Amino acid sequence: MTFQHEPTASVPADHGLLDVSGIEVVYGGAILAVADVSLTVGPGEIVALLGANGAGKSTVLKAISGLAAADRATVRRGHVRFGGEDILGTAANHLTKRGIVHVLEGRHVFPHLTVEENLLSGAFLRKPGRRELLRQVDDIYAWFPRLKDKRRTLAGLTSGGEQQMLAIGRALLTQPRLVLLDEPSMGLAPRIVQEIFQIIVRLNRENGVAFLLAEQNAALSLAHADRAYILESGRVALSGDAAAMAARDDLHRIYLGDAL
Repeated sequence: MTFQHEPTASVPADHGLLDVSGIEVVYGGAILAVADVSLTVGPGEIVALLGANGAGKSTVLKAISGLAAADRATVRRGHVRFGGEDILGTAANHLTKRGIVHVLEGRHVFPHLTVEENLLSGAFLRKPGRRELLRQVDDIYAWFPRLKDKRRTLAGLTSGGEQQMLAIGRALLTQPRLVLLDEPSMGLAPRIVQEIFQIIVRLNRENGVAFLLAEQNAALSLAHADRAYILESGRVALSGDAAAMAARDDLHRIYLGDAL
């Protein structure tokens, strides 16, 4: 089943969907977390953002999504553009309306709401009519059959994999053009991780949803991404075609080591 998107303005041909240029992010006015990061995501691409824990992956995503300020972080330098327009400093809820949604690390769900109530909350900003809302939720169930089976279950009582699927499904109800996905494999069984990545690829190929995927699991990410960036100590250490990067024999020296 195809997940329908609301019409959106086309991206100018000379711009990527997302263009991050030379950003520097500081926590509490003193701690430098990201020193100089530039990256792009084209329409309909899956781009992996790789690196060790603490390399700056989550900080980059939060700088893009407008959530950095919630952690007392400031983008002190650089630019973030979406569809050619400067979005740096735009509130996260306004960015969600414009087509960027951030699925945070840690499978954030409302534990005391049912699976279906969690999904319905994802449509709050767009406020579709009831018939359209139910159709959109049915589309999510088609992508994530596990969620349909648990639709009346409290989200806090579902498995880690089901909570990750729920967080992604809820994000899709915002009708995004770009999903920022932070550590989707963390703490999950390999079988569930493969299932989630297969769904991500299908959403990308069949519906054109772009993904910027922050991960420590390099082998898994490079197998599913179009391009990749590797962060080391808040800087881009390597970037390029994902398949070519996966074929290199020196990635462990650039950092990825055990993740491969």
